[in-house]
Amino acid sequence: MTNAPASPTPRPSGWLDRKVLGWALYDWANSAFATTVMAGFFPVFYKQHLRAGVEPTASTFELGMFNAAAGLVVVLMAPALGAMADMGRAKKPMLGLCAGFGVAATAALGFAGDNGWLLAGGLYAAGVIGFSTANIFYDALIVEVSGGRRTDTISAFGFALGYLGGGLLFAINVVMTLKPAWFGLPDSAAAVRLSFVTVAVWWALFSLPLLLLVPARPARKGPGLLKTMRMGMVRIGRTVAGLSRMKNIGIFLVAYYFYIDGVSTIIKMAVDYGLALGFPATSLILALLIVQFVGFPAAIAFGWLGERVGTRRAILAGLGIYIAITIWGAGMTCERDFYLLAVAVGCVQGGVQSLSRSLFARLIPPRKSAELFGFYNMMGKFATLLGPVLVGVTARLTGSSRLSILSITVLFLAGGALLMFVREQASEDDTARFAA
Repeated sequence: MTNAPASPTPRPSGWLDRKVLGWALYDWANSAFATTVMAGFFPVFYKQHLRAGVEPTASTFELGMFNAAAGLVVVLMAPALGAMADMGRAKKPMLGLCAGFGVAATAALGFAGDNGWLLAGGLYAAGVIGFSTANIFYDALIVEVSGGRRTDTISAFGFALGYLGGGLLFAINVVMTLKPAWFGLPDSAAAVRLSFVTVAVWWALFSLPLLLLVPARPARKGPGLLKTMRMGMVRIGRTVAGLSRMKNIGIFLVAYYFYIDGVSTIIKMAVDYGLALGFPATSLILALLIVQFVGFPAAIAFGWLGERVGTRRAILAGLGIYIAITIWGAGMTCERDFYLLAVAVGCVQGGVQSLSRSLFARLIPPRKSAELFGFYNMMGKFATLLGPVLVGVTARLTGSSRLSILSITVLFLAGGALLMFVREQASEDDTARFAA
């Protein structure tokens, strides 16, 4: 184990060349779904329009079940999809297929009627599945795009464009819901539905640069779908066995599980926590927009920081700031504090996510990138359970929302402690253990 940053590697001719820009624009494309649909409008639309009059706890349970069902499907599919893509060199086609599935579901969501709550929930879950599975192949393509050089800044550039693109469309969608008459719409509900359609169009349109500009290795002729699936499952078993012998990657994945759960919990709980403190919904939407636009330059800055001081050290710095954020959040008393907290979250959220992706890309053998990023994304999906449970149990035992938020620090401390034992480069001996 060493604390020294990785030795400098040769720079590519230009990290903003066509293939890098084409790859990063996919983050600009799909972040519209994450921001407008997942974080912004669908939860409110579901509770206030599709399930108006239903007991709030019942609609919350239903929405949780839709999210859980989508997460379970992704967890079950992710490793197999990655293995199949690696075997057939089909990362781009499979990304296009999964993204297309998500785009279609999101567009259809815009036409779900007020009485179609079950259909709308199913379409939302389908959109989440398409979004999450496409990210497996998008993340894996960074290995081919970066060629192992400037991975930190390239990964950060993708996240930065995601914050900017998702924030821009979300800002437009917010204006649509606040001033529907400006857009020839009868009410805010119609504006929300149209917002879902604009997300689908945005996602599809800005996916084209990746599909057209990013080079990919020629696809190999496969042995057929069923046989490929069987071979993929066998390969997963070998990979799991390899991971059990690869202590460095194993420690990273466990560390990632803990601290990314903390990140995800803050993303999901921030609005509910603000409402519990009595802050108006408009202030919370504004805070979400602040996170998006602060996250754009901050993600790029973290990529630069990772190259200068080492990726692991930069992630640890971000986790330290997250610990301070949770402590600060537990004691905040006014809207001004919430806005300042949003700025702080925006400064580190994208940086921790992007550097985690680039560090993992550095640790794994390129020929198994999609398969192993399937495991990486699977850990991210599993890391949506512990944090909310921890918050809920703490609130139940203590009767304090503030202490429940403070409990998230445990996740950052555990993840950071484990990350201290991760080497920043995979050894040749470690990589050789994945030989098929």
